Amino acid sequence: MIWPTLVTLMAAAVVALFIDHLFGEPPVRWHPVVWMGHALGWAGKRVAPLAAEAPVGRDGRAFWHGTLHWLVLSAGVVLTATGLQWALYQLPVWLAAVGLGLCLKPLLAWRMLRTEVLAVEAALGESLAAGRERLGWLVSRDVATLTEAQVRESAIESLAENLSDSVVAPLFWFALLGLPGAALYRFANTADAMWGYRTVRGGRQWEWAGTWAARADDVLNWLPARLTGCVLALWAGGRVLRALPAQAGLTPSPNSGWPMAAMALALGVRLGKPGVYALNAAGRQPVASDVGQAIYFCQKVLLVLVCVALAAVTVVCVAT
Repeated sequence: MIWPTLVTLMAAAVVALFIDHLFGEPPVRWHPVVWMGHALGWAGKRVAPLAAEAPVGRDGRAFWHGTLHWLVLSAGVVLTATGLQWALYQLPVWLAAVGLGLCLKPLLAWRMLRTEVLAVEAALGESLAAGRERLGWLVSRDVATLTEAQVRESAIESLAENLSDSVVAPLFWFALLGLPGAALYRFANTADAMWGYRTVRGGRQWEWAGTWAARADDVLNWLPARLTGCVLALWAGGRVLRALPAQAGLTPSPNSGWPMAAMALALGVRLGKPGVYALNAAGRQPVASDVGQAIYFCQKVLLVLVCVALAAVTVVCVAT
């Protein structure tokens, strides 16, 4: 039973990446991450109090409502993914691999990420206003006052952070736990994006309602973020790897600083969020060619991490 499972998982990861390369994202109506978002949007109206009605200080009711809704929804995601994986394992190995690859593909997104970052750079070539507008599709920060260099910094930061969040982490959890692991991770990451705020958003107070979602995403991203950052740094040499931990700790997030700092050090540029943090502060401002170089680094990291994921699959399969 070990070898069929191993071959199926290895082939499924390759199929998912191949589909992503050829076709990108599936239609919205068939996208499981969109379904997750709809479910979280529905639940969010029930767990987060309206800002005008939120109590001052600790809100235990919102915390427990948010936690319980997250657990119930995530259980549904895991059970669905487990059922799909079990059904696919009843098929011949090659057919199961294709089916698993089709199910895994929507849980990772390299082509879309690459396309969006290149689109920001192309828009910057037209005008600063166009670059700001296109960046607004990619990030949640206020882009209205960003300079050309800051727009480019934000695009490169988003590329590095989402290399971990949207590509490496799903593959990592797929390697360890199969389709249920990748699905649970993608749910947690989506929940954090929608609920994991410490302020008012959409007229609702999320500080306590989204606490569990934010911490769950931090836990599930802890290893993938560091793996991404370290492999990226290895491509740039030992100096970057030695400087990485200190630089990664400059960001408020416990995880996103690792791939972002590694990218800043590898390119020799400064990346930052005005008034919040500056990574590789002594570096130069990024120029247009740095975007292409950053994508090149990401592609190399992806190649290495696919090999690491396959090795992890081997270890897990042999151990079981």
